[in-house]
Amino acid sequence: MGSHDHHDHDHDHAGHDHSHGGHVHAPANFGKAFAIGIALNSALVVAEAVYGYLGNSTALLADAGHNLSDVLGLIVAWCASIAARRAPSGRFTYGLRASTILAALANAVFLLVATGAIGWEAILRLREPEPVAGVTVMVVAGIGILINGFTAMLFASGRKDDINIEGAYLHMAADAAVSLGVVVSAALIIWTGWLWLDPVTSLVICATILWSTTSLLRSSIDMSMAAAPKGTDLAAIRMFLLERPGVSAIHDLHVWPISTTETALTCHLVMPAGSGDAFLMETAQQLKASFRIGHTTLQVETHPDNGCALAPDDVV
Repeated sequence: MGSHDHHDHDHDHAGHDHSHGGHVHAPANFGKAFAIGIALNSALVVAEAVYGYLGNSTALLADAGHNLSDVLGLIVAWCASIAARRAPSGRFTYGLRASTILAALANAVFLLVATGAIGWEAILRLREPEPVAGVTVMVVAGIGILINGFTAMLFASGRKDDINIEGAYLHMAADAAVSLGVVVSAALIIWTGWLWLDPVTSLVICATILWSTTSLLRSSIDMSMAAAPKGTDLAAIRMFLLERPGVSAIHDLHVWPISTTETALTCHLVMPAGSGDAFLMETAQQLKASFRIGHTTLQVETHPDNGCALAPDDVV
């Protein structure tokens, strides 16, 4: 029995533009985006909290709370992106790349908690609508639209390649939508005097945020459970390996994410005539080129029962 571990050690290289999300390396220029986003949103939280209190606006106070959750979410995502670059050591043989998956999950949870808090406040305000300092609310919330919209655009280019970056993007886009809803409702309240518009608008925004968060939550949970990344064609990978010269069967094929941008594969290849390093290197390179799998480990066996206890459906 022969075995071969092949890893394409390019995790520190940045700027690659690939089309398959969840399999590739995100650009490395998001450190600046995180820093700018955290600074701008921290200032916005302070402004909304102060003017919300002075203007007796629960809408602004609720938006300040939502923005605070965004700041926390950005900090978690940034820390994870930094930790993912640490070299493997000790028990963490893949380094801390999986922290990006945990950060994406935490971001989804942050969004859900913030949305629940805003929704609850909106329900209470529906029962007892309160006067709103319309002009103050519109000005501060308008600034919030600009800040959150700008920050969201900083992350837009990486959202399809990395769910950790997607989480940051969704945080900012969702908060821009919240601020827009606050501006619209304040304007309508000034024009019509209908105080119930504020909580109704908040509930509509909450529903929108929940809808956009569902995909992020599902993807991050799947990755946490070591499911094959979204878009992975396991049938095509299996067929590719079976069609490699000299391969009579395969078993123990596993594909899983080791981070939000990197995918690993292990598989046993039954090859009666054995194989050489050239075959293994070429197979790993083709898996990377065709399926964006950067960490491949292939074990070659000359007999299907070469020390491996196989289930009836485990051999192909």
